Amino acid sequence: MTKQATPPPTPDKPAPTAPPPPPAWRHYLWLIAFGLFLLLYFLLPTTQSAKPVTLTYSQFLTDVSTHQVKTVTIESSGAATGSFKNGSSYTTAIPPQAGQAFLDDLQSNKVEITAATTGVSFGSEVVTWVILLLPFLVLGYLWFRLSKGASSQLQGAMGVGRSKAKVFDEERPKTTFTDVAGYDGAKLEIREVVDFLRNPDRYARAGAMAPRGILMVGPPGTGKTLLARAVAGEADVPFFSVTGSSFVEMFVGVGAARVRDLFQEARKRAPAIVFVDEVDAIGQRRAGSGAVVANDEREQTLNQLLAEMDGFDPATGIVVLAATNRPEVLDPALLRPGRFDRQVTIPLPTLPERTAILQVHCRGKRLDVSVDLDVVARGTPGFSGADLANLVNEAAIIAVRANREVLSGVDFDDARDRILLGRREGSNVLLPEEKHAVAVHEAGHALVAALSDKADPVAKVTILPAGQALGATQQLPLVERHLYGEDYLMQSLAVRLGGRAAELVKLGQGSTGAANDLATATDLATKMVREFGLSPEVGPVGYPEGGSVFLGGGGGAFSSRPFAEQTQATIDAEVTRLLRQAERDAVEMISEHEAELDELVELLLAKETVDGAAVYGIVGRPEPSSPIGGGLTVAPGRAAAASRDDLSVPDR
Repeated sequence: MTKQATPPPTPDKPAPTAPPPPPAWRHYLWLIAFGLFLLLYFLLPTTQSAKPVTLTYSQFLTDVSTHQVKTVTIESSGAATGSFKNGSSYTTAIPPQAGQAFLDDLQSNKVEITAATTGVSFGSEVVTWVILLLPFLVLGYLWFRLSKGASSQLQGAMGVGRSKAKVFDEERPKTTFTDVAGYDGAKLEIREVVDFLRNPDRYARAGAMAPRGILMVGPPGTGKTLLARAVAGEADVPFFSVTGSSFVEMFVGVGAARVRDLFQEARKRAPAIVFVDEVDAIGQRRAGSGAVVANDEREQTLNQLLAEMDGFDPATGIVVLAATNRPEVLDPALLRPGRFDRQVTIPLPTLPERTAILQVHCRGKRLDVSVDLDVVARGTPGFSGADLANLVNEAAIIAVRANREVLSGVDFDDARDRILLGRREGSNVLLPEEKHAVAVHEAGHALVAALSDKADPVAKVTILPAGQALGATQQLPLVERHLYGEDYLMQSLAVRLGGRAAELVKLGQGSTGAANDLATATDLATKMVREFGLSPEVGPVGYPEGGSVFLGGGGGAFSSRPFAEQTQATIDAEVTRLLRQAERDAVEMISEHEAELDELVELLLAKETVDGAAVYGIVGRPEPSSPIGGGLTVAPGRAAAASRDDLSVPDR
């Protein structure tokens, strides 16, 4: 089978297609117009006046004297019309010499006399003929449109190639930069672009050129679209907002036409800002030679976008803002300088930024004195701005459910548990022996965490079921962490296996409750061996599983292993060694403090939820507090927060 080469489509216009033939029924339009003409002709009153009888003045006087005339209408010009008693009408002319005697004669013969000026006006006749000819005009225009270029004309009429961008020119969103908490660096870079469009002479004097585009990259919910709305609220220039998916249609060439129309409108209103949300919908890598699957519509749209941003005739006075959480799929030609000159990273918020975001979302809400937003922010590592907004809303819903208008600290704690774990069930869900096993399991987690110097402090232990977890031990970091230390990782493995170790020590057997613990511990140990180089057997070699799709970890794994079978066996052996070592450490720790474990189990069975301070009181250690001027240990909060393993250890 041969493949015939076809010339590439030009970027200015789509490939021409033969228009379909006009419909055959258009020839019947003239018959319809003629039929409507006849119908209107017979219905309009000005066209249906009866033919009157014309009388001489002598005949008129004779008919009056014989009492045959019923009415007469005398016009100022001398013309007279009227009707006989038999119902027929007549017309005549009255000479000007007929004076009062003529009128007296009419009155004596009981003729009804009426005076009139003129007949049918010229204007009414014109309106009548316009109405009569209107069907020919309307149907003739329709026949002309159907006969001329059906495909292109109908496409233009329906507006398929028009851009669907929403323009904020005079009425702008009310969101400003003050509504965007944190991210001072990102706001500064975007604010510079707005200032450049407002005051171009200020930068021209220094020889600076405005960036063509700014690409905002970050995990979902971090506020990329919110920043764009703030730009629209702050800018004194027209703002065009459009989503990447609005360019894609089933017809090839429509997306490119919409891109052209968008930039044409922006050029008319330059200086202007164009915001493309979810740009990865049209900016994905183009298929290479020999590709099995290709998307001509998306690739043509991308080609047109590249040409508009930095082509032969680049757009001047237009800055393109774009947002995506998948930068790894974007075409390299789109990311080069001259198109997107700047890439602004919008990461997950830090602890101070989470506090500021919570303050923004708590505006207009009544908070109890027990609410400390710093504590709430500390308990939400890894939460994005959207997650924090949802947290505040869930807390308000919980308060309304309790018939209160004031939000308390307990509402925020319950809302966090609702988001992380799921809906809280009652304590009567578990059987007595199951409840005791869950208490032993959670006490094991809490005891190992409290006795580990490098582990994150214990915040709360509960045996109330929530979601798919029958219990949970929450650990909250004291400070923002950016690096993992090997000691922290080893103790984190021990904490994850602490529940299973407590079951082995107190119950003499394991249970299915440790399934999630084993999965998270195995994943962490695998990363320690394959990616972090913390195994002496494998050595300082990194084999990452895959790229980050949403910048939060967990991309697709390699289709084939980039190492040999012997290396895989060594990795498996090292992962097993780390997990066995962590389990031995946890069992040894619990065996040495079995009395404290029993006391914590009894407290959990009695109260069902125990605060972290009570756990440290049982083990006889002071509750950790934030150190002055630095972190507690070198361990990451932001990377670990993506999987939320530092927040809780849900079981079962």
